[in-house]
Formats: sequence, structure tokens, C-alpha cells
Amino acid sequence: MKDIRVVQFGVGPIGAELAKYALQKEGMKIVGAVDIDKNKVGKDLGELTIGKKLDLPITDDVPGLLKRTKPDIVLHSTGSYLRDVKPQLLKIIGAGADVISTCEELAYPFMKNPKIAKEIDARARKKRVTVLGTGVNPGFVMDTLVIATTTVCRDVRKIHSMRVQDASRRRLPFQKKIGAGLTQEEFKAKVSNGTIRHVGFAESIAMIASALGWKLDGIEERVEPKIAEVPAASDYIHVEPGQAAGVNQIAWGIRNGEHVITLNLQAYLGCPDPRESIVIDGDPPIDLTIKGGVHGDIATAAVAVNCIPKVMAAESGLATMKDLSLPSAWFGDLKQLIKAT
Repeated sequence: MKDIRVVQFGVGPIGAELAKYALQKEGMKIVGAVDIDKNKVGKDLGELTIGKKLDLPITDDVPGLLKRTKPDIVLHSTGSYLRDVKPQLLKIIGAGADVISTCEELAYPFMKNPKIAKEIDARARKKRVTVLGTGVNPGFVMDTLVIATTTVCRDVRKIHSMRVQDASRRRLPFQKKIGAGLTQEEFKAKVSNGTIRHVGFAESIAMIASALGWKLDGIEERVEPKIAEVPAASDYIHVEPGQAAGVNQIAWGIRNGEHVITLNLQAYLGCPDPRESIVIDGDPPIDLTIKGGVHGDIATAAVAVNCIPKVMAAESGLATMKDLSLPSAWFGDLKQLIKAT
């Protein structure tokens, strides 16, 4: 079978990771790349990602590239908010290509963005393509992995998922996004204007609830600074005691007046014990910990790329991670996976 033809849409830090992994994956061929950054347009994708010229110039001509390359699937990574990226997604769908996007609000958009979700689903079905929003979070560690873990339970009463990250290992934009180095007053101001917050908690909670058949009363969120008690630093930012070392964000899914789903993200410089944990109050009870945590940027790229065969084999329309057959790091026999066209 011929290689899967892939276009990379967005070559920022995450898009570059997607392209880097896709270029290494057997059975795939990147046929083009898109970005609006004038400093990247015309540059070679290979030189920007793997340090090797591949004769793949980055372009800002989306319609022209899609028409010329006719990709099977587009890896999309340009923004967190569905309303902002909707026009891009519709162009890709219109070109007849499947889409995997790291847009956080696309991971499970039916609660917060039902009209856009309905439109994307209808367009995708008409063009017989599949659209998926995924990544490491939302997309895996605090929703898909949680859902899979409940499989061993006869009864589930409450769920608590915590992600604790050493942000000093992450890229500068992420460290700025969590408010590292800000005073407490600056941090509060950025929370108020929406600059500091993890996007995707509501989507993850809604996906978990849907998978368990739970009807929620609502979802609550709180964003607070993680205050440094001792000096902390990364390659980019130095934090003094009393300043924000990062973020402590918590969200609750409420059912019958109780907090039945709790998601807690702590990402900060100087974290001594990074980990992922899932605690299920159920029968039997579950206490699962991944020591050291999961590297966000690497895992985001891995989840998106490794889902390609499952997306291409899935029914047309807007899909979520809970709808796919179980993905893995192995592509397997692609002849058995690709849906009929």
C-alpha cells in the first residue's frame, strides 16, 4: 500500500513536534506544511524540525497546498479555541482530508461549542472524512486513560485525576502560559483576563461523564498560583520566593450536588515529584500513579500521530478519543485499517 500522505498545518512548537515524529514514522509521507509566520514561510520543514533539507517549503497558501498535494490526513496545531480554528478546519474538510487537531476545545466540543460541533460533524459526514481533537491533555492522561481505567471497576462513584508537572522541562511559551515568575497580583490579573488557564478541563470532564453515562449538573473551575517557597529556575525564567512558580488549577464535575469528577493540574518550576495519578472510588478502588509524569510536548505529538490509522478507519464525522478503537504506537497492517472511500 502507498504511504499515507500528510500535511502539517501549523509549525509552532507543538506542530514542529508533530512533524518531527511523523517524518520518522514508517508508512507516512509528509507532502506539505502550512504556517502564517512570515519568518517560516519559504523555509524547509525538514531543516526546521530534524535539521535535514527535505525540499518541503512551508507555505501560507492553504487552498493551493491542499489542492496540489491531496493529503489523506492533516495534522492541525494552531490554537486552543474552537471558534478561532473553525475556518481552518472547514477548509481542510472541504479538501476531503481527515483531520487530527490538537485544539483543546475540539477534544469534546459538544457541551461548550455544540453549534460548531454540529456544523463540523455535518460537513465531515458530507465529505466522508473524520475529524478528531486530541493530545496529551485533553486527549489522554486526564480523560482517555481515566475512562480506560474504569474498565476494571464494577461500580464507579468518584474519580480524582491529578497531573503534577515540572514545568522547568517545558518550552518557554508553556512556562509563560502558567504564569511562572509573576507576582501574585500579576497572576490574578492574568487569570481574570483569561490569559492563564489550562484549556480543556471542561472537555475532559464532559468526555468522562459521557463515557460513564453520567448526567452532570455542571462544571466548576478554579485557577490559583503555585507560590514558590524557595528560589526556582528554568533555562528561561527565575522565580523568587513569594512569586508564582506556576499554576494550580482544579475543576469539578458535579452530579446530584456532589463533586464526582475532580481534575487537578499543578505545573510549576521546581516541582520535586512530577507524576500522573488516577484515584477511583469504586469497586474495586483504584490508585494508579505514573512516576515522573508524561512529557507533554512529546506525548502530544505521539498521541496525535499514533491515532492516524484509527482516524482513517473510523466512521465519517466528528469523533472523540472515546469513539476510536484502541490506538497504540504501532500502525499495524494499514490495509486493514483504512476506511473505504
